[in-house]
Amino acid sequence: MALLEVRDLAVGFDTEDGRVRAVDGVSFDVDQGGALGIVGESGSGKSVTALTLLGLTRARNADITGSVAFAGRELLGAPERELRQVRGGEIGIVFQDPLSSLHPLKTVGAQLVEAHRAHRDVSRAAARERAAELLDLVGIRDARRRLDSYPHELSGGMRQRVMIAMAVINEPRLLIADEPTTALDVTVQAALLDLLRRLRRELGMALLLVSHDLAVVAQLCDEIAVMYAGRIVERGPTATLLEEPEHPYTWGLLGSIPRLDRPRARRLQPIPGRPPSAIDRPSGCAFHPRCPYARDEHRRRGPPLVPADPEADQGHQVACLLGRSARRALWAALRDGGDPEEAMRRAGLADAGEGRA
Repeated sequence: MALLEVRDLAVGFDTEDGRVRAVDGVSFDVDQGGALGIVGESGSGKSVTALTLLGLTRARNADITGSVAFAGRELLGAPERELRQVRGGEIGIVFQDPLSSLHPLKTVGAQLVEAHRAHRDVSRAAARERAAELLDLVGIRDARRRLDSYPHELSGGMRQRVMIAMAVINEPRLLIADEPTTALDVTVQAALLDLLRRLRRELGMALLLVSHDLAVVAQLCDEIAVMYAGRIVERGPTATLLEEPEHPYTWGLLGSIPRLDRPRARRLQPIPGRPPSAIDRPSGCAFHPRCPYARDEHRRRGPPLVPADPEADQGHQVACLLGRSARRALWAALRDGGDPEEAMRRAGLADAGEGRA
């Protein structure tokens, strides 16, 4: 059963340079106890999507449409007073930068106590005891002493653990984690992923994980949604999306990740070009200026998000105008170290580069 239902969410901001279309018609579900990862490059709209769910992008210059239903309640048009009860109470959030998210002039304990008492009718002493329990739960040693520490006295990994403790102190039904491992070294990153996995299991929370790192998302999530230029271009079960990806952008993301489970046939390949401007989107398929398989048709027509295999819809969807047989042939060549040019010829795409922007 879906705990969170997002339908046709669009977020735009009016600026002096024009309308910024940050999110452009995004739909997805997060089931009770499930985990969805949203992945994409910087500027793809994933963080704006996550923040909008809790009303954190509301502003005079913002234009927000669509529907965000949490446990059957519509949040998109909910009054601020109601949203304050949802934030931190029923939905916890871990922001990208813990140093700027924590108050520099308040101790860690004071901030945890405040977060708990804002949603629970408990004494200050009971809230402080709960705060110590949570610091211990997230793996901070000598938790009671650390309650009196200020954010600048903690390492980056410890600050991130404090943010996680604050997000789950009220045992929310859904945890939103926005780039929780950014700027952390590999060992600290691995420890935090283990922590999130354990908390999800012990507290029974659903998880919405936002990251630019497909490898991080793959370790924690049951499903993955790939975003590009404000839209979801591919979505499906994690195992399916990693083994049988259907979108050229997803191929690019996978091609830039080192693999230890198979021989490396060639150097890692970055995705050519840059993400498009959120003000001046390309016509047709937004990925066509960077796609080596794009044709003239792709500049004129934008692809809808449809089942990857219409005859056996298993929750795998893709937004690509290439035929499925062509996509499968191209991915097989890329995966196995074959010749994409030969695969293109076999798929009837030998002239794919002609007319490409």
